[in-house]
Amino acid sequence: MHGPAVVTWMLAGLAAGSAALCALRLRRPGCAGAHREADAAEAAMAVGMAGMAVLPGVVWGWFFTVMAGALVLGALAGRAGRVHRLHHGVGALAMAYMALAMAAAPAGSGHLHHGVPGVTGAAGAPMGLPVLTGALLLYFGGYSLWAGSRLLSGPGVTAGGAGVAEGGTVRACRVAMGIGMFAMLLTL
Repeated sequence: MHGPAVVTWMLAGLAAGSAALCALRLRRPGCAGAHREADAAEAAMAVGMAGMAVLPGVVWGWFFTVMAGALVLGALAGRAGRVHRLHHGVGALAMAYMALAMAAAPAGSGHLHHGVPGVTGAAGAPMGLPVLTGALLLYFGGYSLWAGSRLLSGPGVTAGGAGVAEGGTVRACRVAMGIGMFAMLLTL
């Protein structure tokens, strides 16, 4: 990732922690259907986010492109969990976009330049397509605020602070992932 090393490692730790929470939710009794699929998608996204923060490259772009295709096709199929699949599909497409933009970074920044069209990568110039990056920043910024408001207003919240109910853990994980996506997009 482009930016201070401490931010990179903090983002990787946040994503790895989210992946661990998602993996734990997969093991709980009664986790089936759309909930299991959402937990698996969130775990895969978190592992990929952690990996991409520490070791950026084009390989992550292909991983997330395949994942996005599967999720968007699943959303279009009209089965239960359609909104979650579409949200995760947007997230996977954003991760693929970031992987390709980071891989196109100029020489000397620690990343290889692969000449991705539309990605400038010149010193001081933004990488990626500014309009697309801005749209994704708005989406994930808005999502983080929305998910955060649900976390604060959900059941199990008391005057002394947030509860640790299962729903609160899921919501906290989603807020963390939204903030992580926002932070990674800011580095473009």
